[in-house]
Amino acid sequence: MFIDGAKINVRAGSGGKGCQSLHRDKYQRQGIPDGGDGGRGADIIIRADRNLLTLLDFQYHRHFFGANGGQGSSNHKKGRGAEDVIIRVPLGTAIQDSATGSVLRDLDVDGDQVIIARGGKGGIGNWHRREATAGEPGEEKVIILDLKLLADVGVVGFPNAGKSTLISAISNAHPKIAPYPFTTTGPILGVATGTHRKFVIADIPGLIAGASSGRGLGIKFLKHIERTKVLIHLVDMAGFDGRDPVEDYKNINLELKNYSKEVYKKPQVVCANKMDLPVAQDNLKRFKKAIKKTVYLVSALNKQGLEELVDAVAKKL
Repeated sequence: MFIDGAKINVRAGSGGKGCQSLHRDKYQRQGIPDGGDGGRGADIIIRADRNLLTLLDFQYHRHFFGANGGQGSSNHKKGRGAEDVIIRVPLGTAIQDSATGSVLRDLDVDGDQVIIARGGKGGIGNWHRREATAGEPGEEKVIILDLKLLADVGVVGFPNAGKSTLISAISNAHPKIAPYPFTTTGPILGVATGTHRKFVIADIPGLIAGASSGRGLGIKFLKHIERTKVLIHLVDMAGFDGRDPVEDYKNINLELKNYSKEVYKKPQVVCANKMDLPVAQDNLKRFKKAIKKTVYLVSALNKQGLEELVDAVAKKL
């Protein structure tokens, strides 16, 4: 199951108490203060891990608490500092503070990390010639995790345009493929290999008219193409279910523009799919006359024209 959002509660550890102690021997009847300081509480740290792909674990584990620091003791002994709590998330996860709405960090490099809740300082022992103090409390926050996939290329188009078939034909991804719309219910990542380079490609669930305002599945996953450099705009040239390829092309671009002008301005490689069907040839003439852009002709099912498409995408990158 692909999960790209989660809300978690974190609480860092409190500092340990300082010790109130007096050292006495036969020469020191009044006693010498020798109470040690308390240990530091555990920090809560979020770290990017390239081996993770989803935030699914946070659906079942939403609370993370750090251990408290150890208490100081006599003879100037300092309490032990608590071990930090490491929370691992996929690359491309944005960390947001729920209370302020501010983004604390966008983790897009493996091993990159951020302290989201600091542990409390340990209390002061009375060896400092003053009364011992309790440790400071650790920070507590509600954190929103927002995953946006790190892909070079995103495939967009209407449901049943053949996106899953295409990505399975040009990459190592194996999405579910079926002859009905909305087969893909979550983004799929794969690695495609062109003549000069490899690139990561993402299959985005099909968009429909009104997706940018919340209709269908597309709005939930449009954010995953925000980080891409190039879009493959896949058009069903056979006009499945009586669809018009020209209108489909215009409607998808309209949804991209309504969602984000930055996404709309990304370079596109226009791809006409299902060219193995006779009706596609007639639609193609009308499509080229209306669009007036370079169109790459493929049949993802029969694996025709894919090398030219992959090379064109690689050049755009």
